[in-house]
Amino acid sequence: MAFNEKLADLIREKMAVHNKVEEKKMMGGLCFMYKNKMCCGIVRDDLMVRVTKNRYEEALSHPYGRQMDFTGRPLKGFVFVEPDGFKKEKDLVYWIQMGVEFVDALPPQKMKAKPVRKVKQSAKQKSTRKNSPDTHKPKKK
Repeated sequence: MAFNEKLADLIREKMAVHNKVEEKKMMGGLCFMYKNKMCCGIVRDDLMVRVTKNRYEEALSHPYGRQMDFTGRPLKGFVFVEPDGFKKEKDLVYWIQMGVEFVDALPPQKMKAKPVRKVKQSAKQKSTRKNSPDTHKPKKK
């Protein structure tokens, strides 16, 4: 996986102000996860940013922003930013903040109920249970 390591270091530095940030190698590059959700990443030398619906057109209207067409068709809510679009520190912060806003705008994640596991009984437990007085039925006459 080839991605710009210098850009990765800059993003790490800027994301350090946020809690719950992790990195994952995916989508052919490096993604930065905020609150367990992808907010931005790097694919080769481009910055990849997730944006909210109401800021998507704004991101595309930026001279260096373009639709993310990673799979051959555009993915809504994702934009690629060319390196000239984040040369200045303030521009990089602008794009990272847009990705953080995307994650913050997501509804809270529902807690999944853990499935109830049946406890398997050993053969010894089964045999003792069969012979216990509680389970012994009286014989009919």
